[in-house]
Amino acid sequence: MIKELDQVVLTVDFPEHGLVRGDIGTVVLEHGSVGFEVEFVALDGETIAVMSLSNSQIRSIGPREITQARRIETA
Repeated sequence: MIKELDQVVLTVDFPEHGLVRGDIGTVVLEHGSVGFEVEFVALDGETIAVMSLSNSQIRSIGPREITQARRIETA
């Protein structure tokens, strides 16, 4: 079960924000059973996007998953 302050993984791309499936964000607010407000932050601390996402657009982090760094283009 996903809750506030959990890290979650995108299951879809959002090219308008430079985000792709597999990017990791942090839940900053729960919208009941409808979805979540999720913040995506660059490794230097810059907020890339804060988005309202449905349950189908994110998932919990699973066992034996690893992060990787990639550069995104600025809008």
